[in-house]
Amino acid sequence: MPAKPMPETPEGSAPPADEKGPPGEGTTSSAARTAGSAARRGAPVARGGTAAARGGAPVARGGARDAQEGTPVAREDVPVAGRTAAAVAERGAPAEAVTPLIRGIAVLRELTEADGTLSLSGLERATGLARSTVDRITATLARMAYVRFDGRDVHLSPRLMELGNAYMSALRLPALLSPHADALADELDESVSLAVADRDGIRFIHQATRRRAMSLSFRIGDLLPAERTAPGPLFATEWTATDWQHWRDRRASDPRDLSFTAVPPRTYAADRRDDETFARRTAEASANGWSVDDQLIEPGLVAISVPVRTPGADGRIASVASVVSHTSRHTAYHLRTTLLRRLRSAVTDMERELRRTPPPVPGPPPSDLALWTGASKQQLGREFIESLARGLTVLTAFGEGRPELTLTEVAQATGLARATARRALITYEHLGLVAPAGRTFTLTPRVLSLGFPPLSRTSLPEIARPHLADLTSRIHESTSLAVLSDSGEEIQYTARVATARVMSVNITVGTRLPAYATALGRVLLADAPAGTITDEHLPEGTLASVRSQGYALVDEELEEGLRSIAVPIRDRSGRVVAALNTAMHASRRTPEECVTDLLPELTATAGRIQTDLHTAARFTNVPLT
Repeated sequence: MPAKPMPETPEGSAPPADEKGPPGEGTTSSAARTAGSAARRGAPVARGGTAAARGGAPVARGGARDAQEGTPVAREDVPVAGRTAAAVAERGAPAEAVTPLIRGIAVLRELTEADGTLSLSGLERATGLARSTVDRITATLARMAYVRFDGRDVHLSPRLMELGNAYMSALRLPALLSPHADALADELDESVSLAVADRDGIRFIHQATRRRAMSLSFRIGDLLPAERTAPGPLFATEWTATDWQHWRDRRASDPRDLSFTAVPPRTYAADRRDDETFARRTAEASANGWSVDDQLIEPGLVAISVPVRTPGADGRIASVASVVSHTSRHTAYHLRTTLLRRLRSAVTDMERELRRTPPPVPGPPPSDLALWTGASKQQLGREFIESLARGLTVLTAFGEGRPELTLTEVAQATGLARATARRALITYEHLGLVAPAGRTFTLTPRVLSLGFPPLSRTSLPEIARPHLADLTSRIHESTSLAVLSDSGEEIQYTARVATARVMSVNITVGTRLPAYATALGRVLLADAPAGTITDEHLPEGTLASVRSQGYALVDEELEEGLRSIAVPIRDRSGRVVAALNTAMHASRRTPEECVTDLLPELTATAGRIQTDLHTAARFTNVPLT
């Protein structure tokens, strides 16, 4: 049983050093600070579903909120010359905010903006944190399986997507609306996206793309400036005066959109005419009920959008559905005259889905989500920042059936003391990751900024490769991942890690072999739908045996001297989508030793690959090749 979390500091006393950070930690030379990424910061505070969130999130106080009511937190989304990411985030932080949590979020955001990979020294420069602090933060994130190390490089891991999944499942829109978006994309043969508002920007929550040489899609979680998109004017129809002022402040501080890494920066700074154009587009969107983007993001890209409204009298915009194309296929005018009617029909179906789908029946609430952190602190000592791990666990307390939680519910779900849960919520409110709604808190779209965009494009081979490398290093044999061909007659190798031996199995990624003659193929064939395959080349009952025992062993059938054992990789539905194997010369291990020595290692590795796959595939499409 994991050890209990470390004792909490009594409420009202100073947090321990681990929560506030050692004196001097995070200081670097002025040159390092200038070299950081503050100049391209400016991502707006996430827009929550309440007026309080849109008007500037107040600091939490008392049982659930702890600052003077209505006093906005100093914004950390306006770039300051000479400041690095962590310094900008810490500026104006409430006294009870958890500094290591702020710094850990800064590390995750820098990795996200670097497309998922940065060296340790690169993180040091980008965040402005001391190298020892970066080392401790990344060690803690690695313990959580949120990042992995490859030499001196740090890579985001698919497990990190559980944070974005918490927001997406609490939102419910991706699960309810995505099937309609996918069907529309198939009908029109064009890309279709769903977006939500993030203060004065938009974030995508679903993409249905077309496979073409000229591909059009944004990554799920990408943040775009409202004024350069088709959904933006629709969301702006609901902006308050405070929202418009925030937009103007952001435009003045970042006139070339350098903080929006998902879009090309403006060649020239925006001026008053651009502001007037967006105001006019917003007025037109309000009158028409639709909006277009005529090459505002980049030349050649056009889109048309229609709002999806929530049920009820107020009919607020829950999401915006867009059809995206390029000018070689459609002009903006042509999108409006030929595709708008069908888009509106699909939106009507989406709104009907929202009306008729009842709220999910709340299941048993999670409990003790953070219980494991105490054991990790005991094992790793100072290298493990328990307050960072606990704080990140707070985000996973939200989910389907748990879109809004009180402080008490967060504490119960995580197993943390109320004082610790409250400090985490205070910190997240400052960072714009949660929004208060009376006595409850909700996650905001900004949670998707924590690694989701680069990880949303990951494939199964990319997920599997680090696990194959670990397995190869443990068993000292080559390991491979393969999928079944469309015909069901061949397997195709999609990932492989070879061991260093004079005599080794010479197979490369892309190689195809007869499925019936390989352990990989038999595992895949054993789960194939009835009627799609035949085992006429196999001894009677071979595939039934593979199904019952959960592995396949092929002994010198494909080639003399070659012995292989394989296990399945299953998707979220339990369907076998790939197979994992190791192969060797028959002299190195007997068939019995393959089962006793190698099978447990293969099964454990397959389990880790499946965990990452299930996390990554919850709201994204993970390609098998």
